[in-house]
Amino acid sequence: MTRLRTAIATLAVLTAAVATTAGCTGDGADTRDTIAGPTPAADRTALSLSVRPKAHATGLPVSTEIGATVTGGSVEEVRLVDAHGNHVDGSLRPDGTSWVPDRPLAYHRRYTATVVAVGARRQHVERRTTFTTMSEPSNRVGTGMYVQDGQTYGVGMPIAVEILRDVPKNLRASVQRRLFVHSDPPQPGAWHWFGPRRVEYRPATWWQPGTKLTVRMALGGLPMGHGGYGDTDRSATARISSDRIELRITNRPKQMKVYRNGRLARTMPVSLGKADAPSSSGHMVIMDKAAHTVFDTRGIPGENYVAPVDNAQRLTWGGEFIHAAPWSVADQGHRNVSHGCVNISDPDAAWLFARTHIGDPVTVSGTGTRLAPGNGWTDWDMDWDAFVAGSALPVPDSVRNATAYDPYPRR
Repeated sequence: MTRLRTAIATLAVLTAAVATTAGCTGDGADTRDTIAGPTPAADRTALSLSVRPKAHATGLPVSTEIGATVTGGSVEEVRLVDAHGNHVDGSLRPDGTSWVPDRPLAYHRRYTATVVAVGARRQHVERRTTFTTMSEPSNRVGTGMYVQDGQTYGVGMPIAVEILRDVPKNLRASVQRRLFVHSDPPQPGAWHWFGPRRVEYRPATWWQPGTKLTVRMALGGLPMGHGGYGDTDRSATARISSDRIELRITNRPKQMKVYRNGRLARTMPVSLGKADAPSSSGHMVIMDKAAHTVFDTRGIPGENYVAPVDNAQRLTWGGEFIHAAPWSVADQGHRNVSHGCVNISDPDAAWLFARTHIGDPVTVSGTGTRLAPGNGWTDWDMDWDAFVAGSALPVPDSVRNATAYDPYPRR
């Protein structure tokens, strides 16, 4: 799903935002055909172009894209200006179906779009359409993205998007269509919906160390159902660490092995969750890091304690962490005494904390309790076929059939 580069347009359809509001014809649009040089009549009629939204359409979302259907040629140029003559930058989708503005359009403003297509023998066709966006809505839907600009992440880092209100099934494709991930070097990847509020993207295999990621969550003004519209666009440029750090934790023996670029860097004893609070077995990633924090479980049945902890690294939404536990050093490597966390010594925790990144892969095995889907960033806890099956849009064969692997055997 790498995005936003010029592509040949052979067949286009409206994006969901335009389709539901503006219809799908270019009736009333200004047109101009220019033919350079002597061209047979058959060639002149072969090139055709229609554009969207419909001319003089009003009340359109600020997420509106400029659609084009071309036969006998390709889109050469798209220009979009507002009523004051201000130009809006944007790019064609890779599949050529529409042109996407680089930022949401302004509310309650008139725009003019000009699309130029080129065919054989230097034929040119130009179409123009004007439209007006809707007034600013009062019903905004909060959104969030767990990739931050300028940060460095581990090779297992997913692109996680959260929406603070359920997205109806019939709108998830239009939401997903507005999520863009570009990786350099290019690597095939796909989106998967973990319920109505969360959608996450991962590559077929771990990111290549040193990869540059450019991400845009273009949900500002997008219809999200029940009269709500996305609150804002978000974007980030981040990098994948040049070091591939992997953590493998086993219940038998009770230890953690830390690998750096495929080589064992350190082995440390651990204590996992006790019988009535077992640790989850599965493929996870580090979700967050805190040098100092407080675990407060008051009000949680069977827990009810407050404990300051150092060098804590979150693995699940349910509260499983890797952290320093000086109180259980005598048990580490021998007995499971934690409330589900991975206990390690102060020196081991400090050493590990200094080397890991959010997004580093972690596997826990042998506890007898499976990791629940969606309890954390569990993208790697399913095989590739199952992951792509969670997409709300068709996945290209080149991505669906990409070489994928399970980093570790499941236990």
